[in-house]
Amino acid sequence: MLSVKDLNIYYGGIHALKGISIDVEEGELVTIIGSNGAGKSTLLNTLSGFLKPKSGEILYRGESLPAQPYKIVKKGISHIPEGRLVFVNLTVKDNLMLGAYLRSDHKKIQEDLEKVYTLFPRLKEREKQMAGTMSGGEQQMLSMGRGLMSSPDLILLDEPSLGLAPIIVKTIFEIILDIKKMGKTMLLVEQNAYKALSIADRAYVLEQGKIVMEGSAKEIRANPKIKEAYLGTAK
Repeated sequence: MLSVKDLNIYYGGIHALKGISIDVEEGELVTIIGSNGAGKSTLLNTLSGFLKPKSGEILYRGESLPAQPYKIVKKGISHIPEGRLVFVNLTVKDNLMLGAYLRSDHKKIQEDLEKVYTLFPRLKEREKQMAGTMSGGEQQMLSMGRGLMSSPDLILLDEPSLGLAPIIVKTIFEIILDIKKMGKTMLLVEQNAYKALSIADRAYVLEQGKIVMEGSAKEIRANPKIKEAYLGTAK
């Protein structure tokens, strides 16, 4: 579904991504783990069209991605950003409907809204509440729901557990698996390597802008170097 080949990204004079290549097959949940500053979010922002590659190729279903972010959304790619970035002065429902802004299939939009409410019952309970008054966990649910409202085939999910209490993190990862069961393909960037590797099909390890390891999530999780660097004493 997604093929990234020899991608190079610069921030001014800083070489942020150094010739990385990844593939995501349809129906897969692929995770990218790495430390802060490794380039994980830079990759997702490039796939969404917010950053322009110096060189390299990005193919989605065998075709080059368009340059404009809104056209990338129309192609079927949704980016759920780090930090949630909900519209704090709008209601929960208004936030969700903005996720469907580029769509005109009104009946299907309503059907998808009900699916989001089924997946996130708390959003249904609070659909008239201002998004800025919600907890961090609720805002993360809202951000994920908004991302689903564009009816994507591929979801780019950036640090969904960031800043959340452990019990909420558990819920978020359960919901990620539920979304996968809906037939969605996902590319997950996540600092909680233990959680990410426990639900992913395959994984890439990104260090200082380079892919240094790849394989099945099970293989990566069992690697002694990964255990030492990222998993610690996680149970």
